[in-house]
Amino acid sequence: MDKSSLDGIKVLELGQLIAGPFAAKTLADFGADVIKVEAPVTGDALRKWRLLKDGTSVWWQVQSRNKRSIALDLKQSEGQDIVRQLLLESDVLIENFRPGTLESWALGPDELLHINPRLIILRVSGYGQTGPYRDKPGFGVVAEAMSGLRHLTAEPGRVPVRVGVSIGDTLAALHGVIGILLALHERSRSGKGQVIDMALYEAVFNCMESLLPEYSAFGEIRQAAGSALPGIAPSNAYLCRDGGYVLIAGNGDSIFKRLMVAIGQDAFAQDARFADNTGRVAHVQLIDDCIGQWALSHSVEEVLQILDSCSVPAGRIFTVADIANDPHYHARDMIIAQQMLDGSVLHVPGIVPKLSRTPGRISRQAPEVGQDNREILQEIGLTDEQITALEARGIIWSQA
Repeated sequence: MDKSSLDGIKVLELGQLIAGPFAAKTLADFGADVIKVEAPVTGDALRKWRLLKDGTSVWWQVQSRNKRSIALDLKQSEGQDIVRQLLLESDVLIENFRPGTLESWALGPDELLHINPRLIILRVSGYGQTGPYRDKPGFGVVAEAMSGLRHLTAEPGRVPVRVGVSIGDTLAALHGVIGILLALHERSRSGKGQVIDMALYEAVFNCMESLLPEYSAFGEIRQAAGSALPGIAPSNAYLCRDGGYVLIAGNGDSIFKRLMVAIGQDAFAQDARFADNTGRVAHVQLIDDCIGQWALSHSVEEVLQILDSCSVPAGRIFTVADIANDPHYHARDMIIAQQMLDGSVLHVPGIVPKLSRTPGRISRQAPEVGQDNREILQEIGLTDEQITALEARGIIWSQA
């Protein structure tokens, strides 16, 4: 196998919880050497989030795979000095503290780029490093609300609901990874690093499609529409005879005709009013009622069989049990069995995206707190005696 795409790239992760660490995890999956700096004793708070196995979150096994851990007290000057030494040979720094935190430790971009002009710094925060909101605390859920996403995620007239995962943090992380890759490419020409300022709310807002231009052009304030997709028809969730729902996307012109024929509505298939999306949107309730009545007379499986046979995009709503047992997930290596230290097997999500020649891989399990202290510090020239002295003063800490 060829080398991974990011072999030779060194990343220092100062972040915690989701956005920064997810960006670092993505780089680590493709071969980057990621050193995760954690707080002594407790480590990253994500270690205790959601369901725990032997005292540690199973989420941790995904978020921190392929990383090394050093437990370092960043509030002490000696800990800050170690960060500076690590950054001398690093390509990327990732942090997601509140703006001003790095500067309070004398680790701001100006100083770091002075000691390593090739360094690329990803800064993830709720509102960005500038602007009137920069100092406000910001979590992904607040960013989702500010971006306009939360306003749309509800049934009409009911309280807006959240997406069931931390989508704001993840979108910011992925945008951050894009920024890092762009900066690495540019550095190959200029030899210079730079700062990437990634705000959580901006990452979500970047995915809001026509929300703003529709308001600008028409004064349209888009409202919640439940499972439908306003302005695109038909695309909705339909109740079936056995109580399950099927998502049906018949919004392409030729797809709509195939859908209507499949459900026995040949007249709709030929009706000039429904020949394009504009006409279908004007009569969306009529079309939805027609599809809904048909779906209600069939089971979920019957609906899927019929629509699959005529190439109409449709799918059931998967639970995680459906995912874990689905043959397509397994065929695409999206369910990976990972051997744990106690001999048990933990299934974790596979690696995305899939590269043909330099694919990502899982080469090591998520580390214990400070598991790699000595190895990391020896790489920057510290002796065993110096490391022992740092341990004695509480600058570094190991769970071992």
